[in-house]
Amino acid sequence: MTEVLIQLSQNWPAWLWNMALILFSFLIGMLIKILFIPLLRRQAIEQSSYSLFRSFIRRFNRILSIFIPLLVFNSLLPFAHFNARTLQVVTKINEILLVSFFALALIQAIKVFEDYLYHRFDVNKENNLRERKVRTQIVFIRKVVVTIIIVVALAIVLLSFESMQKIGAGLLTGVGVGGIIIGFAAQKSLGNLLAGFQIAFTQPIRMDDVLVVEGEWGKVEEINLTYVVVNIWDKRRLVLPITYFIEKPFQNWTRTTAEILGTVFIYTDFTIPVQQLREKLTDLLTGHPLWDGQVNVLQVTDLKEHTMEIRCLMSCRNSGQAFDLRCYIREQMIDYIKFNFPDALSKTRVDYTAKEIKA
Repeated sequence: MTEVLIQLSQNWPAWLWNMALILFSFLIGMLIKILFIPLLRRQAIEQSSYSLFRSFIRRFNRILSIFIPLLVFNSLLPFAHFNARTLQVVTKINEILLVSFFALALIQAIKVFEDYLYHRFDVNKENNLRERKVRTQIVFIRKVVVTIIIVVALAIVLLSFESMQKIGAGLLTGVGVGGIIIGFAAQKSLGNLLAGFQIAFTQPIRMDDVLVVEGEWGKVEEINLTYVVVNIWDKRRLVLPITYFIEKPFQNWTRTTAEILGTVFIYTDFTIPVQQLREKLTDLLTGHPLWDGQVNVLQVTDLKEHTMEIRCLMSCRNSGQAFDLRCYIREQMIDYIKFNFPDALSKTRVDYTAKEIKA
């Protein structure tokens, strides 16, 4: 095969041979993709839910279109008829592209593995505490590894140039003063990175945790290397430095379990029959899909000057269902009191005594 290529290269003009090598590389790459991708797609169709082949196609479909032709062209480069200067430039460009696309291929391979772990630890179920723990670690580790791959690939590309090697040597000789300056400059960033590692493994927060932070209720949407994004209930996004969750207090409603108690306070007159309200609460909760059937309590928790405070306590599977159930109970209890005990609604009393007026 090598002898045939050498013989052909001698018979063709240099510019035509070089163009033929480039076109041949891309044609071989496209041919491999055309034969390979449909085979994987057929395997993916046969698998109903999660498919490793489907994940591979989604992550590698575009990269293979360039990466395979680059590999083919790199193997045929010794047979090209470039002059010394042009060959040096083409070789350097090819090396940079190979390193870059190899780094992208590694990143996509990590994402394929991440897809498998997401399938293995699915958070779309009722009790997903373990899955959220694992997913939080997966997200953070993936971002750290991807950052390392990008830095290493960039370093390989830069060190392939002689001028960059001299700059690197100069930096190493001046590491004394430069290291101190860089250390002070990067202190905050390193603190955020270490805080990210601490959060990933001690896990005061996890992906999809329900938090009350800075007076806002929301779910953890992203945990990045330096900041956390909280999705507020009204679709706003609260962005906080990752060190916030190490240094400041906050409420985590799903730290050990998603179950939560919901409360409804009703303020009525002292004359209302509490036992009938208790029975009404039981009727409302029994059979309701948002109630988990564990806690059902109605108590008089306080007596104020003009009103009596009644607390309805109920348990739910998660905070979202608790909010909806509380609204439902509040509406139904007020309607029940309004139609059955209208005189027991909170009121202000005035004691008026008529006095005789003397002429």
